[in-house]
Amino acid sequence: PAGGLALLLSVLLWRALHGAPLTELSGDQDFQLFLQRNLEFTRKIRGDVAALQRVVCDTLQLCNEDELLLVRQDLDIAQAPLEQCHKRTFQAETCFSQIRAGLRIYHSSLATIQALLPGHTGLVETLQLDMANLSSNIQQQMEDLGLATVMYPTENQDPLPTFSSNFHHQVGGFFILANFQRFLETAYRALRHLTNL
Repeated sequence: PAGGLALLLSVLLWRALHGAPLTELSGDQDFQLFLQRNLEFTRKIRGDVAALQRVVCDTLQLCNEDELLLVRQDLDIAQAPLEQCHKRTFQAETCFSQIRAGLRIYHSSLATIQALLPGHTGLVETLQLDMANLSSNIQQQMEDLGLATVMYPTENQDPLPTFSSNFHHQVGGFFILANFQRFLETAYRALRHLTNL
């Protein structure tokens, strides 16, 4: 009976994702496919962010984070938390939720980058589209696994940071990209961690 198997699988998945070892998931082909596809997606997004970082370095001469740390103290730049995605405290459900929340924050703050680099609107828009797709892939996978998903309103609710000067705007853009790159590296490691279970 397929229904009984589905029930057994959903119980195993529920246990796996609510504190039991995640080994039950490792054999799930759809889940592995989801991970592989979204590892690739995350890698592509990281490449696009790196391309924007190079543009900021080349056109605005902002390349070295250490030189800008003093200015950063004056800026209100959000850094999306991903502590649930570190191995020590890893929980797939909360990690996925944090990745989605972070993507939403960075999606809206990329408008700052678009204003800074009007000649690179296409790249920023591609990046935003990829981020929206990654977020919906994760949401779909969470629904498929029967995990609680947090629905975020689609309209932009996060006010963009305001900058007191053009230079602060440029440095703010630099740190948005630097934070986003670190966020993506952590998200990538979390997805890869799941493939190795």
